[in-house]
Amino acid sequence: MPNHSQQLDLMFHALADGNRRAMIDRLSKSDAKVSDFAGQLGVSLPTVLQHLSVLEEAGLVSSQKVGRVRTCTLDTQALSRAEQWINERRNLWGRRLDALGALLEADSGKQDT
Repeated sequence: MPNHSQQLDLMFHALADGNRRAMIDRLSKSDAKVSDFAGQLGVSLPTVLQHLSVLEEAGLVSSQKVGRVRTCTLDTQALSRAEQWINERRNLWGRRLDALGALLEADSGKQDT
């Protein structure tokens, strides 16, 4: 498995495509067959398989083949890791902006006197 940074790169690359995000949206409701995506997205089955490959490589989706039917499942843990990374940056910038606001307010108070 790639290291954490590489895994995030793969995840955000996978999520950068609208068709793959639509697949993730669909899988957030329930598991789906690969053939379901072709109709939903209006693309060919080989294109769906390429998108699925990118999602699987990123760890966002897993699939299982039973007979001739391949069923996809969303890995919600992977999405949680991306969410955690985003929230860490949001918290960092929130603290920085709060500190900047406090600094500007203190500076404004000095100018008033």
